[in-house]
Amino acid sequence: MVKSRLLELTMINPKISSLVSILTVAFVCTFPLLTQAANLYQSRNTHLGVSGSNVNDISSAFCCGGTLGSLLTNGTSKYILSNNHILARQDQAAPGEDISQPGLIDNGCRPATIVADFTAAPKLGTNVDAAIALLRDSLMDTTGFIQGIGTISSVVKAPTVGLTVEKSGRTTGTTTGTIGSINTSVNVQYQIRCGQGKKYVISYTNQIVVNGSGFSAGGDSGSLIVTNGSCHQPVGLLFAGSSSSTIGNPIGEVLSKVGTALGHSISFVGGTCTSTVSQPSGGQGLELPQQALDHAGKVLEQNRHELMSKPGVLGVGLGALEDNSGAAVIVYVDKTSSAKPQLPERVDNVPVRVIFTDPFIAF
Repeated sequence: MVKSRLLELTMINPKISSLVSILTVAFVCTFPLLTQAANLYQSRNTHLGVSGSNVNDISSAFCCGGTLGSLLTNGTSKYILSNNHILARQDQAAPGEDISQPGLIDNGCRPATIVADFTAAPKLGTNVDAAIALLRDSLMDTTGFIQGIGTISSVVKAPTVGLTVEKSGRTTGTTTGTIGSINTSVNVQYQIRCGQGKKYVISYTNQIVVNGSGFSAGGDSGSLIVTNGSCHQPVGLLFAGSSSSTIGNPIGEVLSKVGTALGHSISFVGGTCTSTVSQPSGGQGLELPQQALDHAGKVLEQNRHELMSKPGVLGVGLGALEDNSGAAVIVYVDKTSSAKPQLPERVDNVPVRVIFTDPFIAF
């Protein structure tokens, strides 16, 4: 469905109102809505990490939305960072298109407060799903304060296996999770228009996968993934997931490619804090021997293509065994597929950990 936002869509045609009930019930079962303080994330809020959308992200039957994740600056202007499939309508938006907060899906499919103007986005297929919109007249918090998290650091952090992270998003609010794999190749499903049209798949490399079914859901796309500690260093940009995993673009690549699209280098609005303290306040996570990770990473590269080519495989990355006792090659397998890939238990003496999940969708 819409931008693969699945069931998080609002019907606008009264003639098919019965379908609204069906979709609403299915949505509640699959992606639980916030029950307390939902208004903080799904109504008018000047903080980041809340509902928003392009006002043109609407079709004959559906309207869509996601999360206005964080704030960037080029030194003179400030920009809201979210996904291409949220702000740019999957490469279809023209510069200047209005960005509403909250999004259409949280305002009866009507624009709310126009807080920004779509500005630039790297094309989909360039290994990031990102876009920016020029902030209008301080209509969002110019300190970059994220709802439920606070002010972030402008100093980014590279993702590592086991790093504990958090995010603030339109649907599930502020949640925490653990990075289960890095340097992950994944296939992600999109849909051409809001809730309608042909579905297609884009392949990504070097992605972050966060473990856990509760970390995100449809509508959280655009959320900034940060370290779960006092500094809140940016780690990734949430753009897709399944019922059990969340996918994020590494934030360094996001900044590089968004900066190229804008024609000017950019950085996060925030402080300069960096954390070196241990868990839990520093968000450092488990520590695997670097030698073991390096070896597993080399084995992964040697076998990545073969593993990804197997029917039913959705992704392949570098992670850890389930008990965190050592490094492993992680293989994500589509549990809804009839294909049953034959996978080895070990590759060049590196364990292979298989995780069954449903398809990854840009939601």
